[in-house]
Amino acid sequence: MSADRRDPREDQVRRMLDGPHPALPPDLAARAVRRGGRRLRQRRAVRRTAGLLLAVVLVVFLVRVGVEQPWATEPAQVTPPLEGW
Repeated sequence: MSADRRDPREDQVRRMLDGPHPALPPDLAARAVRRGGRRLRQRRAVRRTAGLLLAVVLVVFLVRVGVEQPWATEPAQVTPPLEGW
């Protein structure tokens, strides 16, 4: 592409990038490290809590299924019991 056929937006972006850059706060890296560590601890806590909750739900489900035994069907009552003959 020739220099005269460049996109005006590209020229504007080049001027912005070549211009003076704003000064960064001196403690920016330390704040980023603290925030990243905090987010990492929160994410770990959420994962542990979710895993613990899933384990509790699984145990409750297994105990309930073991007590109620839904696979065992009751015998069908076709005729009434013979009483009082």
